[in-house]
Amino acid sequence: MPYKEKEIEKLYYSIGEVAQIFGVNTSHIRFWSKEFDVIKPATNKKGNRLYTMSDIENFKKIYHLVKEKGFTLKGAKVELKETKSRLKAESEYPSDFAVPQLHDNPVSIPMPEREADLEDSMVNNIMILNSLNKMKSSLLDVQKELMLLEEK
Repeated sequence: MPYKEKEIEKLYYSIGEVAQIFGVNTSHIRFWSKEFDVIKPATNKKGNRLYTMSDIENFKKIYHLVKEKGFTLKGAKVELKETKSRLKAESEYPSDFAVPQLHDNPVSIPMPEREADLEDSMVNNIMILNSLNKMKSSLLDVQKELMLLEEK
């Protein structure tokens, strides 16, 4: 049996490695670490920051919101909190968020033949997904309001 080298995932990443992953300066990483509570780097005896894979996942979310979507830092903090609240609600009441089955029988969907059609199809699917996520968020807000009214 031939030897296969296995890629080993590191437990900790230095600030330089994290900065390189995101293509930003280390000062950026240091600043985001101070600004966002979800990032909690460990430190070694020298005081160097050590980031876990969980921290890197949180950096991905922050990077996406701030650099790609154009959120302010304050807006990104609010969005992260709302996402965390939504995920908590979904885990506490999973049946409320179950996706209903629309069809018992599979539906045949024609495949686009050209690359441009495929891109259009993907864009449409993304737009539909975004709309569904907005509707889901609105329904969660309504559910929260109803729960508050029931408590009164």
